[in-house]
Amino acid sequence: MDEQPAPPRSRQRRHRDPDVDPAPASAPQHRLTRPRAAVSIVGVAQSAALEFSALVLPTECVCCGAEDCTLCAPCSRSLRRQTSKPFRAEGRAPSLMREDGSTILQVVAAGVYRDELAMALLSFKRHGQRPVGRVLSASLRRAVESAVPGKGNFLLIPIPTSRSAFQARGFSPVELLLRGCRGSAVQAGPASRVRVARYLRLAPALGKPWATAGGQKGLTRGARARRVRYSMRVPLRCYGELTGWYCILVDDVLTTGATLAEAARAVTAAGGLVCGAVVLAATRPPDR
Repeated sequence: MDEQPAPPRSRQRRHRDPDVDPAPASAPQHRLTRPRAAVSIVGVAQSAALEFSALVLPTECVCCGAEDCTLCAPCSRSLRRQTSKPFRAEGRAPSLMREDGSTILQVVAAGVYRDELAMALLSFKRHGQRPVGRVLSASLRRAVESAVPGKGNFLLIPIPTSRSAFQARGFSPVELLLRGCRGSAVQAGPASRVRVARYLRLAPALGKPWATAGGQKGLTRGARARRVRYSMRVPLRCYGELTGWYCILVDDVLTTGATLAEAARAVTAAGGLVCGAVVLAATRPPDR
């Protein structure tokens, strides 16, 4: 019996074992292989850029000094814990207390001025870092939500920054933090409206150079009160705009309360109804 000739080699089906006989290098690739390769290249390029920027402009955590981050995750969590429960703080401010023991103004503080909150706030006031500002804005928003008493129209009025401080920093820390509290960011209830308004201005010194010049750090209660007395005003053109709105003053740190007391006087003189104040941190007076 004659043997049948073998079929042409081109017609033979070859079952290749990938472990024994791997595919040649020129094998066609899947259509998703190239985009994934492109994404991996972009990721490598971004990682290289971050490493290069870390070498050229090294960053450290403003609280603990950890490398390659402005605010590390542990310090961010600790800061959130410090400001998770806003509290009433007017009892810490002697300038807001009357002789009979009653308070001039109710103040809600996001936290106590110490540890991560103090370090983060100081660094933000100097440099205005966005990662730090996002955490501080969230803390300030919680305090604002606690301070809004109920139904009504509320104005968040930031305490103005002195001209020298604004020129040195290039921004107002309180106003920059309030940007995260505008519009729907503040949950004040369905029957309430909350709006940020810059109605307060620094008044002319009127021959008193201590009225608006210099900071207040390290001053006693009396010196702080004399420095800020009649140092704020509301422009005459804005008097009518305060009608029908409850006003909540906003500042960064509460010490003696002299600044908030002066701001409340100026807003009340313009026809506004001051129903409270909010600060990011509250501390004890320096003379205690």
